[in-house]
Amino acid sequence: MRSDDTWTIAVGGAGDQQARVFTDANAAAVDQPVGYSAALFGLSTRQGVDELNRLVQEHRAANPGQHIKVVGYSQGAAVVHTWTAENAGTIDNVNSVLIADPKRQGGPDTGTDGLSGQPLGQIAGPPTSGVDQNFGNIPTTSVCTGDVICDSSAPSGWGGYLNGDHGNYSFNADDYADNGNGQWFNGQYRPW
Repeated sequence: MRSDDTWTIAVGGAGDQQARVFTDANAAAVDQPVGYSAALFGLSTRQGVDELNRLVQEHRAANPGQHIKVVGYSQGAAVVHTWTAENAGTIDNVNSVLIADPKRQGGPDTGTDGLSGQPLGQIAGPPTSGVDQNFGNIPTTSVCTGDVICDSSAPSGWGGYLNGDHGNYSFNADDYADNGNGQWFNGQYRPW
């Protein structure tokens, strides 16, 4: 659902240093992967946020009118989530897509908080730890389906994680709208 005037930047999860989960799904849908160490701790998330910020600023300076879509999966979603919260109010003509976001804040009819809001998630440290919906003026889509990483009370639990529930998403960045703003939780859309 991306238009030709959209530049898409993608951030992979733990162990995915070049966003291969997205480029393997549809390389043409990703203009720029974010390279970062993709280790399981807050320092790695901070590295990803800093690199994402550098790449977005560099691209925006060279292409001031082009729309930017920022997409992240799992720990990469934590990177994009943190970047979005830190840049809300300072950038426009951008949107974020968070797939299996461990920083997802649960609520009525949307399950429980993601892993970052649980005691185990606190071990990672900031900025990975904690949950929120501080997206400000940046349209943000969150996608979570039966996955303990983004919904710690998912019925399938860690067994489902081990059996592939954490990978049951579309990783074709073009499948996500440039202006989406709300959350898809277990197949149901809910506005923020």
